Amino acid sequence: MTRPPIQLMLVEDNLADVFLLESALDLTGLPVQLTVARDGQDALDQLRDRHAAGCLPPLVLLDLNMPRVNGFEALEMIRADPDLAPLVVVVFTTSNAEMDIRRAYALQANSYVSKPDTLDAFLALIKSLEAYWFGVASLPRSYAPN
Repeated sequence: MTRPPIQLMLVEDNLADVFLLESALDLTGLPVQLTVARDGQDALDQLRDRHAAGCLPPLVLLDLNMPRVNGFEALEMIRADPDLAPLVVVVFTTSNAEMDIRRAYALQANSYVSKPDTLDAFLALIKSLEAYWFGVASLPRSYAPN
């Protein structure tokens, strides 16, 4: 029996980081249907459209430093929107600043992950994300269309 693809949204404006994540996903063979939002506003627009269609992704990887609406602003708007508030949002950033980590958790991020800078490290991270978020953790099933 084949596993249905995992719906995953990456909110990222850096094309190199998008490429690294896509490559790592391909190399791991993890069945993922990845959608990419280029900034926080694009993410909010896509998430609202997907909510209307009844197909929110169970996990969002959110960068912090982006144009238009940054990751902190997007996270705050997601948590303030009753339709989007239950989303699992993992902050996925290059910042290791304690102030950023505290702020992300204060805005109710589900997790904070420092972005790796090599493909091997991305592979290890993808395996960890798969093991935890799609293995151990229980995610809402109500996001999938009926």
